[in-house]
Amino acid sequence: MRLLVIGGAGYVGSHGVRVLEGAGHEVWVYDNLSRGHRSAARADRLIVGSLHDQPLLESVLRDRQIDAVLHYAAFALVGESVGNPAMYYHNNVIGSYHLLEAMRASGVQNLIFSSTTAIFGEPEKTPIAEHFPKQPINPYGFTKLVMERMLDDYAQAYGMSFVALRYFNAAGAHPSGEIGEDHTPESHLIPIVLQVALGQREKITIYGNDYPTLDGTCIRDYIHVDDLADAHLLALDHFAPGKGLKLNLGTGRGHSVKEVIDCCRAVTGHPIQAEVGERRPGDPSALVADPTLAKKTLGWQPRYNTLLPIVETAWNWHQKHPHGYGD
Repeated sequence: MRLLVIGGAGYVGSHGVRVLEGAGHEVWVYDNLSRGHRSAARADRLIVGSLHDQPLLESVLRDRQIDAVLHYAAFALVGESVGNPAMYYHNNVIGSYHLLEAMRASGVQNLIFSSTTAIFGEPEKTPIAEHFPKQPINPYGFTKLVMERMLDDYAQAYGMSFVALRYFNAAGAHPSGEIGEDHTPESHLIPIVLQVALGQREKITIYGNDYPTLDGTCIRDYIHVDDLADAHLLALDHFAPGKGLKLNLGTGRGHSVKEVIDCCRAVTGHPIQAEVGERRPGDPSALVADPTLAKKTLGWQPRYNTLLPIVETAWNWHQKHPHGYGD
């Protein structure tokens, strides 16, 4: 297939591109590079542009005769969304609207959308299945829920086909160490902990130790970024005109913040100083996936089923690229 990957120079998108190319698909990357990295994408396949530039999107879709779009581009920091919701509505919702309109104008009907566990908010129980109530507690999660609703409406009214993949916590890096996670500023737990091991931070702050969990710290389901990429590849075979799929992607296993820090200590051999701070607004206590439907529907099976190998791939990347891509 001829594929356009929106946000393909970012963390999850760049891993997705590598898997798609490895499967023989013809792939172009469309990214504004505000949070992605030029060196994470092939120069001959990179188109620098904004989601808000609808004429450019239409031109790219038509000129390259795109069969399907994979939409990874979104701002995705919970705390940032609480502090600056306008930026999140503008980028995640309005930008996505321009993409959908460009697809409509160009006759491209197939979309894979990167959604999130944040649409569920604070669930009453875990693991979280697809039908659980959608009650996001931060603007980031709500913008993704709005986008899912937009896709429902576009499918019903215009015959669009989509697969919305709800990520739990993306983690790890390509085992080669050639691409990995590099955010400025970094906000994800595993790379922040590994920055302590690299001597780039003095300590890691645990945001709250009074949650209703076994050790009092938040629990998350960490899914390797290549396993997410595999799910996108499989989803290409599940388009149906006027219909959509919504699937949770996780391992079904939760790990607390303290467990992640201990795992990083084991992998790096570094003591990693930690201190407890105040809770952050918008953080649910526990988010763990029920991936049954994704496995049944896509035939998907995560290759990284435990935390240790996920952290090992991340550590491999950070050791080889202590300052990320450097661009």
